[in-house]
Amino acid sequence: MSDSQLLRDLSEQLLAAIDQGDWDTYQLLCDPTLSAFEPEALGNLVEGIEFHHTYFAHPSNSISRKSIIRSPHLRLLGDTAVVSYVRVVQSVSSDGQHSTSSFEETRVWQQIEGVWKHVHFHRSKTGQWN
Repeated sequence: MSDSQLLRDLSEQLLAAIDQGDWDTYQLLCDPTLSAFEPEALGNLVEGIEFHHTYFAHPSNSISRKSIIRSPHLRLLGDTAVVSYVRVVQSVSSDGQHSTSSFEETRVWQQIEGVWKHVHFHRSKTGQWN
């Protein structure tokens, strides 16, 4: 399997782990020093995986959520890769309400001791401007 296909597969596995609240898989795919800029951090750089554990320990009221990668772009930089895409999230709440949202995401992966680990990401609501 090519590195680009592997990284696409790993990115899809990561999103599935997030959607399913699978903390064990999320930890396996991420480096403990993971850093991020994301809406939940309110403009602050988050460092370390523990910030994200809260969202796995206390999942939202959605009973079903699925993320789909659209318009992926991958750039390999030696032992590092940047994967950018639009993430479309379809969800159904506990009261049966359907919703769809989208985010612009950039995920940085690094090969550490021969294994690709997720080391940084940036996520923004699609089309969001201040």
